Amino acid sequence: MLDRVVIAVRWLLAITRAAAAVLLIASVGINFVNIIGRYVFSVSIPWAEEMMLFLMVGCVFTGCCAVAWEGRQIRMDVVLAILPHKLRELIDVLSELVMIAAAAAVTVFAWPVISQLAAFDERSEAGNFPLVIPQMMVPLGYTLMAVVVAVRLLVRWRRSSVKRADASH
Repeated sequence: MLDRVVIAVRWLLAITRAAAAVLLIASVGINFVNIIGRYVFSVSIPWAEEMMLFLMVGCVFTGCCAVAWEGRQIRMDVVLAILPHKLRELIDVLSELVMIAAAAAVTVFAWPVISQLAAFDERSEAGNFPLVIPQMMVPLGYTLMAVVVAVRLLVRWRRSSVKRADASH
């Protein structure tokens, strides 16, 4: 069962990595076109900066899933390196649980804002773009990050229980 979940997470990661790449390429493309327009034709795209910002938000919050799966997020782990192995593992697990709790909190607290943006059809100033879309990327990214970290913790727990079972035989 857990193997199927890991396969599903790997598919999810492939999709989110591809989405992050597409969003980044789109942002670079808009920037390129805006630069050419501004310096060659003396005409810039009024909504370019705003849209590039929204695309970067999407890129970051779709790409964070892969970082969370690999456990490569920024950590203050200088002290962890000198701790005994068992204590370091315990703190790692606690850190992952805190990450899941924080991600859940961000998602819960963001939901009323997202609902209001959608209900009032709030739009950006320059591009008239629905603000619910870039704002939704934040809780979506955090939710996906919490899911992949939870699966990673389950995989870790399963591996450690298998090692303990093998060691006892």
